[in-house]
Amino acid sequence: MARGIFARKSVADFEADTSYGGGLKRTLGRWHLTALGVGATIGAGIFATTGTAIVGDPLRPGAGPAIVFSFLLTAVACGFAALCYAEFAAMVPIAGSAYTYAYAALGEFVAWIIGWDLIIEYAVGNIGVAIGWSGHFRELLSHFGVHLPAWLSTDYRSAHDAFTAVAGGATDVGTQFLASAWQEAPRLLGGLPLIINLPAAAVVFVVTIILIIGIRESANTTSAMVVLKVGIILFFLAIGVFLINPENWNNPATGGFAPNGFKGISAAAAIIFFAYIGFDAVSTAAEETRNPAKDMPFGIIMSLVICTVLYVALSAVLTGMAPWQTLGTPEPMITALQQAEGPPALLTFSRFIIALGAVIAMGSVLMVFQLGQPRIFFSMSRDGLLPRFFSRVHPRFRTPYIGTIITGTFVATFAAFANIAEVVDLTNIGTLFAFVLVSAGVIFLRKAEPDRHRPFRVPGVPFTPMISIVACGYLMIQLPRVTWIRFGIWLLLGLVIYFLYGYRNSALRKRAMSEER
Repeated sequence: MARGIFARKSVADFEADTSYGGGLKRTLGRWHLTALGVGATIGAGIFATTGTAIVGDPLRPGAGPAIVFSFLLTAVACGFAALCYAEFAAMVPIAGSAYTYAYAALGEFVAWIIGWDLIIEYAVGNIGVAIGWSGHFRELLSHFGVHLPAWLSTDYRSAHDAFTAVAGGATDVGTQFLASAWQEAPRLLGGLPLIINLPAAAVVFVVTIILIIGIRESANTTSAMVVLKVGIILFFLAIGVFLINPENWNNPATGGFAPNGFKGISAAAAIIFFAYIGFDAVSTAAEETRNPAKDMPFGIIMSLVICTVLYVALSAVLTGMAPWQTLGTPEPMITALQQAEGPPALLTFSRFIIALGAVIAMGSVLMVFQLGQPRIFFSMSRDGLLPRFFSRVHPRFRTPYIGTIITGTFVATFAAFANIAEVVDLTNIGTLFAFVLVSAGVIFLRKAEPDRHRPFRVPGVPFTPMISIVACGYLMIQLPRVTWIRFGIWLLLGLVIYFLYGYRNSALRKRAMSEER
């Protein structure tokens, strides 16, 4: 049995399987892929989680102005992992991302684990993005005089915690607004308040429809949003650079540049890792890329470089505009503008632009990750590890429409009720775990199949993948214990499903048994 569950699927088998269902339509070029990567990377992390990384939370210290080093630390870890992804994506240009790579290098059992793990990265991660999008969308509507009631734009836990805080004497506007959800919501049977994040569910529904129509339409839509989004970030930098007070970077009264030392920098790096997980989403579109051997490495690495430059510049300006300890809000860029000294009309206009930018940014992230998850299901279904309806391609649009609908339903349902704090750390640990396995796969496959054609080769093997493994493992250690417990439970659930269904229906195992006869 052990030998069977670790059976590897050859690259030739993957290429042969693309004929099932007609395969996916190859329409994407290198700049489409770069746009997909940038669209996935710049989003909830920079707009929503940066404040927590700067200030910290009850479970870990913040980085303060040294957040710039946190972004660089995470970029280094992602950079080494990106090289490993690029080698696999060019060598195995098939839908499925890390799942496909693990199947080719480490065997079916590890492939199942990583495929199950990728649900955390894409679907669970997108729940957090949808929730973050909802908050900024609500802020944007307020500039037009439209105010959504709290019970239609938040989650049960946030409302309950805010209500408890207000009862204990909290007076800040944000907490009172969330508490109003508990007080004003319609009551169901038993007096339970009806609290639902309607904008979060609605945006996922819209994105799902776009993705069913087709990858070309989806990529073009994302490209347009990326151009607008980067322009808005550059706008913030152009305004903010004139509002910097250098004392905010190194104020002894607030702990100096790195108030919590390297411990704070490391803890913040684990938090803002959520802002870096987009580049590997590029690899999920390998089967729809015109020239994957050249375009995949370009798209993966270029999107990471662009985002790193923007992140470092943005975090430096952000912590220069306001005291770092005041930025621990879900909208740190807007908070910085509120506290900055400058022309009131300009600052008000800038806050509107940033709110608009956040909505666009997170919308593009939703688009890319909703594109990625169905293609993971698509590959696993083609291998018999999931039911075959996941790999059915729409006869007209040539997209995996059933998997797209199921993913959209799952994300929309949980986004309507989940708390963002409960999903971000889980997403981070799941993604880091995937990076570790892909990096290990490069080392293994170089030894197992040294003569295989590799259009792109990771330099310095085995040292480069080993650095990736150590760096990603280090970031995993920075995450809270409760996150590890939840991750372990998730993996155990996946193992149960694998041995009850996947092992029995594996196409690779059935093929081997047929050949033996």
